[in-house]
Amino acid sequence: MSEETQAKAPETSAPAAPQAVSGSDSGPSSNSGPVSGSGSGSAPARSGGRPGGRPSGPGGRGKFFRRKKVCKFCTEKIDAIPYRDVRLLQGFVAERGKIVPRRLTGVCTTHQRRLTRAIKQARNIALLPFATRH
Repeated sequence: MSEETQAKAPETSAPAAPQAVSGSDSGPSSNSGPVSGSGSGSAPARSGGRPGGRPSGPGGRGKFFRRKKVCKFCTEKIDAIPYRDVRLLQGFVAERGKIVPRRLTGVCTTHQRRLTRAIKQARNIALLPFATRH
């Protein structure tokens, strides 16, 4: 009896292989995705959402809503940015001493230019450091 079961086992596995091949030839199926890897499986996920193929939001799911930043100096109606006001200027300087760009702070273009000039003046008279020591 064991000889009969051994003889039947190869016969049952042999027809299974042609079925898998014929299933993948008929078109896209669930078997073709995992076999090919992440190349074809992640292509539809990259194309959805935002232009450039980047997914919309964290993890590629849903929309990510970011509130529009408003210029602090425009809302408080500050025209001249004093270079002596170190506490105000430190809010726009990173830990390493770099001036933070306006896309991160939300300051408008004209005030960013004035802010940059005030930071540079404060650096020159040693109110602000040029860079921090690490």
